Amino acid sequence: MIPAKRYNPLLMIFQLMNLIKNSIFFVVFLFVIKAGSDSAFIKYGKVIFILAFVITFISIIIKWFTTKYAFDNKSFYLYKGVFSKSERSIPFSKIQNINRHTALFHRIFRVTSISFETGIKGDDAAVKFEVVSRIEADRMEAQLSSTVHIDLPSIQESDANMETFPPEEDDSKVSSTRVMHFKPTKKDTLKASFTSFSFLLLIPLIASLYFKINDIFHVEEEAEGVISEIFSSWWLVFGIIIFLVVASAAFGIVSTFLKYGKYEISSDVNRIYITKGVINETSFSISKEKVQAIEIKQTILKRLFGLAEVKLTSAGSLDFGEDKHEINSLYPYLPIKRAYEIVSDILPTYKVTEKMVRLPKTSLWVRLLWPSWIWILTAAVLYYFKPIILNMEQAWWIITAILLVVIGIARLLDFLHTRYVLNDCFVQFKKGSLTTTLFISKREKVIEVKVSRNIIQKLLGLASITTINRAKPVYYAGVEDVPQEVTNEFCKWYKGRSGEIKVE
Repeated sequence: MIPAKRYNPLLMIFQLMNLIKNSIFFVVFLFVIKAGSDSAFIKYGKVIFILAFVITFISIIIKWFTTKYAFDNKSFYLYKGVFSKSERSIPFSKIQNINRHTALFHRIFRVTSISFETGIKGDDAAVKFEVVSRIEADRMEAQLSSTVHIDLPSIQESDANMETFPPEEDDSKVSSTRVMHFKPTKKDTLKASFTSFSFLLLIPLIASLYFKINDIFHVEEEAEGVISEIFSSWWLVFGIIIFLVVASAAFGIVSTFLKYGKYEISSDVNRIYITKGVINETSFSISKEKVQAIEIKQTILKRLFGLAEVKLTSAGSLDFGEDKHEINSLYPYLPIKRAYEIVSDILPTYKVTEKMVRLPKTSLWVRLLWPSWIWILTAAVLYYFKPIILNMEQAWWIITAILLVVIGIARLLDFLHTRYVLNDCFVQFKKGSLTTTLFISKREKVIEVKVSRNIIQKLLGLASITTINRAKPVYYAGVEDVPQEVTNEFCKWYKGRSGEIKVE
């Protein structure tokens, strides 16, 4: 029997701090804003809040005493309960990703949090350690790495700027050579701060803070004379505008640096490693064998700056706390050419084909003539109410016409951007109007394909093709309005998967 042990005692302090943080609003409302209220609702609310706080605090202590864990060279073992005990085992072979998150609390106490994500659905999809010593976290990762071994081709250094990490020794004597693929420069951080529009967050943040303070201390009544005096002087208004512009730019750069500072993309033979954050550090690790697909996204602004975001699709969950849906990204602001290079360097078994097949002109007419329910419903509502805007009685049909033109332009752009290619054992789909997405997957990672045709597509000899990959939730990708003959080629291509799949 493997000896089980309790979680780190600092877990109780961590959960208590989260309890206090979540209780601040109720404390301010019940004991500060409504401190002198005689309302029965407030009185009972205070009692209920105190009872809930005490019960939650006691449950934190009881939970720490009644939950334990253990791990060997095959699985994690989790134990909980006093009178009704339960035991759960998670084999290492089911683990898809490893996520680390080091917040300010963890930095102060020199600990970290780590999550081992599986492909299982539900609340038990991950083995999470909210507070664990760094040595213990390293031991877990080392044990997992030494047990779940994946044979992949070695990575060749294809860039002169790549940096090789020396082997790191741990308790299990497992060593690996990591290759550094990307570190953002100051120029990259500046581009990221402007393309992410993070500089626009300062003014809403100040406004939100002002309204919250005003609700408590009624600042607006006290400062009414000061505000009117400021607006009466043009040079004060001009100075405030200049200050806000400079402060917003500085805020955008600083917030982007805090979020994406110390960003590193590296890999070894078996895994991909992504780390980011200055104050709150987040580390994401995924086995190369578990990567189901790759997405390369470009918004209209990123296309103007020649940037792109590369995302990894995995069968496991790709979120940890506040970083939900972000930690699987290979830096959201990569130069497009560098993005293609990094994909080839990190996943040498994947190939990005830049030359793709365009849709036939017939599919453009299908897209333009296909009815838009958004336009139909909007036009019906505007026709019924006929609102008068800017003293224009016929404004409703002008808005309807503009909306129809916008929808038409969006569909035209989507037609121009949509492309596809079946390249040996790979499939690529590209589509989108303002934001384009390039989807790349290997045939062995596609678990199902689908071919569909509506009435108009049947008349014009067109069809829609779709691939399905394992993910959480299941990931669908495809292209609409391809020629009918492509569907036969698509199905024949998928049948070739039988000689490539590996049974786990």
